[in-house]
Amino acid sequence: MSLRCGIVGLPNVGKSTLFNAITAQQVDAQNYPFCTIEPNVGTVAVPDPRLKPLSQITKTKTIIPATLELVDIAGLVRGASKGEGLGNQFLSHIREVDAIIHVVRCFEDSNITHVDGDISPKRDIDTIETELMLADLDSLEKRLEKLKKNARADKSLQPNVALCEKLIECLGDGKPARTVVETDEEKEILKSFFLISAKPVLYAVNVSEDDMGEGNQWTKEVEEVAAKEGAKVVTICASVESEIAQLPEEERPEFLESLGLEMSGLDRLIQAGYDLLGLHTYFTAGEKEVHAWTVRKGAKAPEAAGVIHSDFEKGFIRAEVIKYEDMAKFGSEQKVKEAGKLMVEGKEYVVCDGDIMHFRFNV
Repeated sequence: MSLRCGIVGLPNVGKSTLFNAITAQQVDAQNYPFCTIEPNVGTVAVPDPRLKPLSQITKTKTIIPATLELVDIAGLVRGASKGEGLGNQFLSHIREVDAIIHVVRCFEDSNITHVDGDISPKRDIDTIETELMLADLDSLEKRLEKLKKNARADKSLQPNVALCEKLIECLGDGKPARTVVETDEEKEILKSFFLISAKPVLYAVNVSEDDMGEGNQWTKEVEEVAAKEGAKVVTICASVESEIAQLPEEERPEFLESLGLEMSGLDRLIQAGYDLLGLHTYFTAGEKEVHAWTVRKGAKAPEAAGVIHSDFEKGFIRAEVIKYEDMAKFGSEQKVKEAGKLMVEGKEYVVCDGDIMHFRFNV
């Protein structure tokens, strides 16, 4: 399972600069609208401080981290849902991601033009959110007629019709789809609608270097918006992230310390993204390799096994589980066993973050 996030926002808010920094890909990032026409896609390793100690314990040089896939989508403008600024083309790319990273500009720079002339995060958020909702509204209105027709012959589709009508009304009132669904049945039906405004949102507020620590009046504006939505906010400085990306890995901690930061914006963005989607990490570790795997929180052992291969899930027998803390404390699998800390778990075991797992299965 790889987390796939779409980076959206108005033109010239720092989307492509951020994308360059965290994927180390130098895509074009000029100072004019629609510089990014086709979406740039990059896969980046998810930093995890537990991987290196595990590789030292198991004496392997092969480390395979979990990955994050980022899609840098061109700047949206008012009227995008009606095709303004190549809008429809860009909106179609957003439907394919798991979550949305909405980059909001919270810095002044006379050398970088703002499409609306001045900095106003709430207005900018409203512009993007409105276009996403209008695109969904158009999609649902087209879907409703067909649904009603099919529901006459298939009564099981009546809940789909009811939800479609409810969403049309709420979107028309300016409420994104993710805030409307309530029951598990509605959530399941919603998945089949592929709505953009149903996707969870993470706000990345792009600030100047001086405002990285405390933020500013504009970041507080975004935090107020996010609090009402139940969304998350991460403060970043895209230009500083670019500097970090260009440094050798061993020099990055010292550079971050000089800025008064414990973690890079990338690390905080990934952590917030995992939390947003309800994901965490488990490991497989041996002499061949140490591998980090992404699994949803609450997943049971067979589902986690299926992340590696569907045969592991189908033929699951049991899982041998070591807590990362125990492996770090005792220093080897053998010593963990001797200490009675290796657990043998069945199909009902709920996987925890940091579990080191070995699956027994029968094909």
